[in-house]
Amino acid sequence: MENYLSQRLQNMEESQTIAMNEKTKDLQEQGLDIVNLTAGEPDFFTPDAIKAAAKAAVDNNFSFYTPVAGYMDLRKAIAGKLQRENNLTYTPEQIVVTNGAKHALANAITSLIDPNDEAIIPAPYWVSYSELVKLAGGSNVIVPTSIDSNFKMTTAQLEAAITPRTKLLILCSPSNPSGAVYSKAELQALAEVVAKHKRLFVLSDEIYEHINFVGKHESMAQFESIKDRVIIINGVSKAYAMTGYRIGYSATSLGLAKACTKLQGQFTSNASSIAQKASVAALTLDNTPTQEMTKAFLRRRNLVMEWLQQMPGLRCTVPDGAFYAFPDVSAFFGKSDGTTTLKNDMDVCLYLLEKALVASVPGSAFGAPSCIRLSYATSDENLLKAMKSMKAALAKLV
Repeated sequence: MENYLSQRLQNMEESQTIAMNEKTKDLQEQGLDIVNLTAGEPDFFTPDAIKAAAKAAVDNNFSFYTPVAGYMDLRKAIAGKLQRENNLTYTPEQIVVTNGAKHALANAITSLIDPNDEAIIPAPYWVSYSELVKLAGGSNVIVPTSIDSNFKMTTAQLEAAITPRTKLLILCSPSNPSGAVYSKAELQALAEVVAKHKRLFVLSDEIYEHINFVGKHESMAQFESIKDRVIIINGVSKAYAMTGYRIGYSATSLGLAKACTKLQGQFTSNASSIAQKASVAALTLDNTPTQEMTKAFLRRRNLVMEWLQQMPGLRCTVPDGAFYAFPDVSAFFGKSDGTTTLKNDMDVCLYLLEKALVASVPGSAFGAPSCIRLSYATSDENLLKAMKSMKAALAKLV
């Protein structure tokens, strides 16, 4: 019986972000006062106007199946948002509403990737990209970046990674886990490479769009030469503190949108009717709550960076967006506090969990084993406590 599971499932890795978060919660339930810096989840409550829209949807009996691709008013709201905020023109028929942005990613990857197709993924990357490609039967071509390049892929690296089997490039800006933000010029240079390869599509994960500390968000879909081969992935989880509502979406060519709808019709059908109505409010009402959350994330980033820069051995770029710091901790490999010797990024995370009561995620989960990820989507008080404990614990390593 031990081999009854499908080979595709056996080939998949468990999400280490979820695993570390669950481990942390288990320890907290045992009474340990752990500061959890693993979760990619805003600690803010959903704005009242959005909650009111959800309550009104319940009262108005929006309790039936919706169209597979989502209510038309939500798809119109998404199209309006893309036009208003990003200067991108999409019809509602080009929008597919999904059960979270991860579902939108899965739809697009499964619709595009065949066995033997390759997907180019710059590392560090979000944990699920490579596993979704594997699940679709494709192969991952991981392009390593470094702290010295601010964790961004260059055009030369992209050119070198493309083969006759290349079908997809997966980009995330602002980035989870590094916080890197590609400029318009950087994206345009990459788009010019993509334009030369007519079989190559771009999956542009823009879920952290509004958590941007360096100016206007730039979308890969703005370049007309490749727009029909770009799939925008976004959602309401991060910008509107609606992680539990599970509403994401994709915006792409009409043909690919129809393909994603066909796939979704067999896998899940529609996303929650109530959450869809709440998302209409999120995308059409006053954006002040989102702006206030972004200000708080910037303040928290500055707090974390001030402390990380005081810790000898740590190297960390200043994140330009999202709510993660991604320090290089390789200087601690081989060091010991007298009882524990650290060999790798997982050892560093376990050491911080045990000795500093701070939970983090190993960088190897993101394809960067010299680093760890720290989420600053928690209170200033928690962050200050975590930074003090981390500094003290790391100082004991020789």
